[in-house]
Amino acid sequence: MNAKTVEKVVIGFISTITILIVALLVAILAIMLAKGFPALHRGFLFEESQDFGRAGGVIYQTAGTLILMATAVCCSLPVALGSVLYQTEYLSPGKFRTFLTQLTYILNATPTILFGLVGYLFFGVYLDAGVSWVTGSLILAVMILPTLQVSLREAVEALPDKYREAGMALGLTRSAQIYRIILPQCFYGVVTGVLLGLARAAGETAAIMFTATTFSGIQLPQSFSDPVPTLQTHILVLAQEAANPESVAQAWGAGLVLLGLVFILTLAAWAFRSRVVMESEL
Repeated sequence: MNAKTVEKVVIGFISTITILIVALLVAILAIMLAKGFPALHRGFLFEESQDFGRAGGVIYQTAGTLILMATAVCCSLPVALGSVLYQTEYLSPGKFRTFLTQLTYILNATPTILFGLVGYLFFGVYLDAGVSWVTGSLILAVMILPTLQVSLREAVEALPDKYREAGMALGLTRSAQIYRIILPQCFYGVVTGVLLGLARAAGETAAIMFTATTFSGIQLPQSFSDPVPTLQTHILVLAQEAANPESVAQAWGAGLVLLGLVFILTLAAWAFRSRVVMESEL
């Protein structure tokens, strides 16, 4: 086989894989719309669930999911931002900096169930937080930390050197450069990282299933020690009742709501990321 033939084979293989991936995504979206849209009814997003989830809406489950997501990002963002700024602005390039970067990717590849187990032992048992929304939020904060770090690091490293050189020419200290130049210029990158972190937190189930959530019996947490209802738990429990068509229909509807939430966050992150790319090109 000559070089042109090999190139055509490789391009054909890559094109086939790409088409299969796109087709899989389209199929998932089509199935969710076909199954979930008929289950939506008037007030589905603004009514509380009834009859153990077989009727009503998902207002409290959606609110609980948003509480966990928002709290996790608020806890994780300062740590991720501080770590990235230390590595990029204070730490000299070398093996140690590369080692810290590799640790981030290793943490990102850790199975989520291990986060739930270790997180519950530490936050729930050792710190006596129990099964609560605080425990779940802290576990999610650790889980999305690598996602935030990677996104923030890309934004900071993509900043042209001319901005740092201008700050040095003006006599700004390293901390003043970070506060007055780097953070304002990387604003859209920070927002992108936050949105991606929220999207990942919205899709996690295993880590919070037995540490933060409950299926029924509560509406919203009244204290730091209370559990919280979530869309993930709602979908999982209802889907197990395959013999009950009402439960399955409600599960599809809740799944469509969760998918829509993740889809909105992903689109928003893509829009902000496009803004970062445009500014870097300028």
